[in-house]
Amino acid sequence: QMQLVESGGGSVQAGGSLRLSCVPSGDTFGGLTVAWFRQAPGKEREFVSAHRRSGGYTYYTESVKGRFTISRDIAKSTVYLQMNGLKPEDTGVYFCAAGRPILSAIRDRSMYNYWGQGTQVTVSS
Repeated sequence: QMQLVESGGGSVQAGGSLRLSCVPSGDTFGGLTVAWFRQAPGKEREFVSAHRRSGGYTYYTESVKGRFTISRDIAKSTVYLQMNGLKPEDTGVYFCAAGRPILSAIRDRSMYNYWGQGTQVTVSS
């Protein structure tokens, strides 16, 4: 069973930046789609961004477009989420996920088989 390990979370002031990393422990992502989800206190886990290995297509939720960038280093089997212009509403636990979602359901967390434990991101105003 693939295990995902996230890192890079922390506390920043509004307008700051963080880069999250996700690696598959003892394995590689191969052709899997890798996504980031986040969960704020008292809220459901929501889709943030995804990267499809095939074609390198990327997807973002509307609220982070232009501020966040997802990328994949195939040689290192690492997926990054560069987060710039952070806002207090970006606060939450960020989870890395991997799977083979159909395109129309790429934002659906139930389509992902593998999950990390999450990394906390806190943005203060």
